[in-house]
Amino acid sequence: MQNPAFLDPGLHRRLVDGLYLEAMVMADEARAYFDGSASLDDGVDDPMRRVAFACESLKVTTRLMHIIAWLLSQRAWQRGEIEQIDLSDEKYRLGRASHTDAALAASFPFAARALIDASQELYGRVARLQDRIDVMGSAAATALASPARALLDRLNTAF
Repeated sequence: MQNPAFLDPGLHRRLVDGLYLEAMVMADEARAYFDGSASLDDGVDDPMRRVAFACESLKVTTRLMHIIAWLLSQRAWQRGEIEQIDLSDEKYRLGRASHTDAALAASFPFAARALIDASQELYGRVARLQDRIDVMGSAAATALASPARALLDRLNTAF
């Protein structure tokens, strides 16, 4: 299934390292914002909005932690700490994360909306990378199983 070995090792390392750095910076920004008292002073005074705001801060944190965990497993594979076959285990896959209701987020302060949007966008990029790695691994497995089938598939996509 998942097979980063079919990516150029240098490209895989740069992708993972870049995404990891971005996720860690965003996690630090989210922690500073949501833990700070300023976030509660930005017009979030209604008790129901405070609860919704707290739930959204947890969603942002969860998204970022899923991203970071997936990237750390990719780094562990790069360093040889886990085997290729282990990456197909669910515990090394990108965890599920809830999306934020856009209408609800619209009522939050700008900084909160920016963090919510950025975390969803980053999660989407990492999910697409995982999906692409899966597709590449499946295509490579098919090619190894049947070189003639792989050639036929390449011809079909070319025309």
